[in-house]
Amino acid sequence: MPGCNGPTSSAAAGASAASNGRICTKPYWPTMASAAILTIGNELLSGDIENTNGSWLARRLEAAGVDVRLIAVVPDEIEEIATTLREQADRADLVVVTGGLGGTPDDVTREALAAAFGVEQIEYKEVAADLRTRFRSDPEYAARWARLPAGSRSLANPLGGAPGFVLENVYVLPGLPAEMEAMYETIEEELRAGPPIGSWRRSYRTTESQIVAILTQAVEIHPQVRVGSYPSFGAHGPHVEVVLKSDDPDALEAAVTWLTRALEQGFG
Repeated sequence: MPGCNGPTSSAAAGASAASNGRICTKPYWPTMASAAILTIGNELLSGDIENTNGSWLARRLEAAGVDVRLIAVVPDEIEEIATTLREQADRADLVVVTGGLGGTPDDVTREALAAAFGVEQIEYKEVAADLRTRFRSDPEYAARWARLPAGSRSLANPLGGAPGFVLENVYVLPGLPAEMEAMYETIEEELRAGPPIGSWRRSYRTTESQIVAILTQAVEIHPQVRVGSYPSFGAHGPHVEVVLKSDDPDALEAAVTWLTRALEQGFG
């Protein structure tokens, strides 16, 4: 059975799921468009700022029919960003980057993208002119945001100053959540790769060890469905939230029917 980290036996997969708190299949949906999300910022790595951009983008990309395979946090270092970006751009159909577009010394995403693709940064004159007009108090500071990697397409920032841009299969958005979300809304349709990934979830008052065998069997019987289990412990004791996802509505419905019946019989 495919496991979370590569081929493994059913028994090993069951043991791994019990210890890791999840069961999954791999590959998930190899015919779907894949995506990596890179969030840039030392403040994210240190935990000073919560990485809400990553989870927000993952939900929206799934709704656009894109299979998110990676969410990574990268420090504000040109070489580290460029290396990670180049690797993910080669592996995924789509890479979405957030952060590092401002004007402070640690905002180096534009430079890193240029380095990753081996191009120069050039001033996009129309973008610079627009920024100088909008930010009359410090027009030259704002115009620096218009120095984008050569060959990229600029993306207007509906709520702020620094524009985003697209270079090959990489979309670069601001780090401020409100600006990022507003800019994403302007490009969502061009990112849409298919129908939304369907999901079903239900919470059971049990421990994961009591249902891991059933979940492992579900993975084997329904290979088109991603199976996840997420344990928690609250005031009323242990709970496990079981989540099924698939891009195939019929496969998802069949898996839900099988799993709910199997769990009811198991608890009975």
